Amino acid sequence: MLDIKFIKEHKEAVADAVIKKNIDLDIDKLLILDKKRLELLQETEQLLALKNDLNEMIKAAKDDEERKEIIEKGKEIKADIEKIEPQYKKVKEEFDELMVKVPNIISVDTPVGKSDEDNVEIERSGKIPTFNFPIKDHVQLGKDLDILDLEKGTKVAGFRGYYMKNEGASLMMALMMYAMNKLIEKGYAPMIPPTLVKGSALFGTGYFKGREYDPETDEVYQVASKDKESSGETSREKKFLVGTAEPSLLAYYADEVLKEEQLPIKIVGYSQCYRSEIGSYGKDTKGFYRVHEFMKVEQVVLMAADEEASIKMHDDMLEISKEVHKELGLPYRVLKICSGDMSAGKFRAYDIEAWMPSRDGFGETGSASNFLDWQARRLNVKYVDKNGEKKHVFMLNNTVLPSPRPFIAILENFQQADGSVVIPEVLRKYMPGGISTIFPKK
Repeated sequence: MLDIKFIKEHKEAVADAVIKKNIDLDIDKLLILDKKRLELLQETEQLLALKNDLNEMIKAAKDDEERKEIIEKGKEIKADIEKIEPQYKKVKEEFDELMVKVPNIISVDTPVGKSDEDNVEIERSGKIPTFNFPIKDHVQLGKDLDILDLEKGTKVAGFRGYYMKNEGASLMMALMMYAMNKLIEKGYAPMIPPTLVKGSALFGTGYFKGREYDPETDEVYQVASKDKESSGETSREKKFLVGTAEPSLLAYYADEVLKEEQLPIKIVGYSQCYRSEIGSYGKDTKGFYRVHEFMKVEQVVLMAADEEASIKMHDDMLEISKEVHKELGLPYRVLKICSGDMSAGKFRAYDIEAWMPSRDGFGETGSASNFLDWQARRLNVKYVDKNGEKKHVFMLNNTVLPSPRPFIAILENFQQADGSVVIPEVLRKYMPGGISTIFPKK
């Protein structure tokens, strides 16, 4: 969320972001509503002040006649307040509905485009493997190695369900342990956050497109069963499953005022993730490239409000993802995300994609985003700078490793002619017995 003062002072830049991010929003209407909102608010406050003055005047009235006149005046003021309050409430609701849709501005180096087709490849690394034997996709490899069962997954969990088993389960956990330890070595504090959260965490980080959860547009699962408060009473709070650790990690600091010397705060979080994938109907229906449930290691940074420094931090976070892909031996490319493929809150974003032979192309394995203070304003996270001024922190996030897609890339890139799969060296210390190869089951 942007500050209304910023919107007024940078109306053209914000309106430009609305167009470039393909967002249906009328900035002029927003500003008209803001003016009307402030007028009604001021009028209400003046009437309330008069009402308070009249209360004091009644106490000081010299006689009944004077007291009666004051009371009649008070009735008029009360009637005016009762008339204005619903007008103010209606205007404020309309204003709030538009405010949550206001996008962040975009960085000067963000490509302008309408969709993911306009994202710009800025880097490619690693040698794409060639095979002198017929290759298998991850589905066939998973079946032959007896490490992935999609049929039983579908039977038990439904469409996009899967079981990871045997060495596959170990390999997936090895990916998570490797990523966690890598980030800890980089100075990130480890955290396992809750995956069942209140709506405020998801709204605050921008995972609701509007003020409230909308099952038609938000790729989030709402938990239907009722919860209990510590008092034993039924909770009225709606609960949701997170699609990434990011909302939980950032909401940890919601409504807090930090000290500048605490910044930057760097956290690496491990979590189970849940996504409804409602916007991807008909896409990637084979295999487990796109699933409803998976594990992920996520990094987040809260830092001082310095745009130039945040761009450097953003690039440093991307470098870690590149290092991860290199150490895993996965060919990859980096995309700079265009304006039309950005969510409303992003100021700047990258995707990293690993080579997947069965796709004969790259598949997304990570995303790094810089939100500036857009999320912090929603979550109300501030810090006091060295001059004693309160400012909203800047928030950044990056996917270090999700579990399914790097797993796919490892199986398909490191398959051998005999049907085995070689495990990347950096993962072997996390495998039972330090095994280096997964062999087909007889």
